[in-house]
Amino acid sequence: MAKRDYYEVLGVSKGASKDEIKKAYRKLSKQYHPDINKEEGADAKFKEISEAYEVLSDDSKKAQYDQFGHAGMGQGASFGGGDFGGGFGGFEDIFSSFFGGAGARRDPNAPQKGNDLQYQMTIDFEDAVFGAERDITVKKEVECDVCTGTGAEPGSSVSNCPTCHGRGQVGVEQNTPFGRIRTERPCPDCQGTGKKIEKPCHECGGAGTTIKNVTIKVSIPAGVDNGQQIRVSGHGEPGINGGPAGDLYVVFRVSSHDTFERDGDDIFFTLDLTFAQAALGDEIEIPTLHGQVRLTIPAGTQTGRRFRLRDKGIENVHGYGKGDQFVTVNVKTPTDMTDRQVELLREFAEIDGEEINEQHGNFFDKTRRFFRGE
Repeated sequence: MAKRDYYEVLGVSKGASKDEIKKAYRKLSKQYHPDINKEEGADAKFKEISEAYEVLSDDSKKAQYDQFGHAGMGQGASFGGGDFGGGFGGFEDIFSSFFGGAGARRDPNAPQKGNDLQYQMTIDFEDAVFGAERDITVKKEVECDVCTGTGAEPGSSVSNCPTCHGRGQVGVEQNTPFGRIRTERPCPDCQGTGKKIEKPCHECGGAGTTIKNVTIKVSIPAGVDNGQQIRVSGHGEPGINGGPAGDLYVVFRVSSHDTFERDGDDIFFTLDLTFAQAALGDEIEIPTLHGQVRLTIPAGTQTGRRFRLRDKGIENVHGYGKGDQFVTVNVKTPTDMTDRQVELLREFAEIDGEEINEQHGNFFDKTRRFFRGE
């Protein structure tokens, strides 16, 4: 069965703000949470809502989805049915919204994936067409080299927090209309880490991470277009508690070209012709992205005529064939003519039976109309 559109699942428009998306998700998650709603199908509905929110609440995943739909999610999004700590749909959040508490969260000591990053990369027109490998420098969090991520000065000890006994959470009891409810909150003494560091690392101050400029090699796919992006796995911020690193999303900005214009996979080129070439015909060398080709110009070619060179465009980034190159003719009106050129045009006019009037001449009006393709 085909997946439903994520915006449709949450009942919001494509231009909805983050707050609107979050509000819609909270409302639906309370309605369909399987701990509250025991109707058949509520569990599947809740998972669908959570999956939609996981994508639309993340800027990188949302951009990927907006561009490629569900097909793009196969590259980077991972959806699970039981982990809702990144959103607002857990049962604890429902009680939190009713009682003002900070309900229990997932285990803070469990491995967590690091945050994703986004980088805008400006590339040359040719690199976008043919693909390339380029190095980029990203300023990001990395694991501290001195303490290897523990946050403790080498040689010092790291023990369990005496307040929460290493759990990272402490229990809190509240009186509610449903009775006395026990919830758990991050431990205030260890900030939810469950650890007590005897001596913080001198390099990172106990954080376990530092900010550095990191050089990353990026493979630019052939055919990529302006605004498209790729995912570079594992080059986001470091994971927490041994979790995997996040991903880096590289968004491309393609520079313009002096000769060609691009529309999708097709290339457009304007060919200037002289009056003689257009009137008599010619065979001309035409530049393409794949080298020079010879183009036959028929006699009597008018301004605006378009020629098609098949498969001389750009290879589709998804492997769906190759575009074409379109050559549009522009007949140039001669200016600053020599006396001999004027004389020849007069002879041409006389042979053609046209009356010449240099200010309002029939012939020159007709010539100008020819150059404009009228």
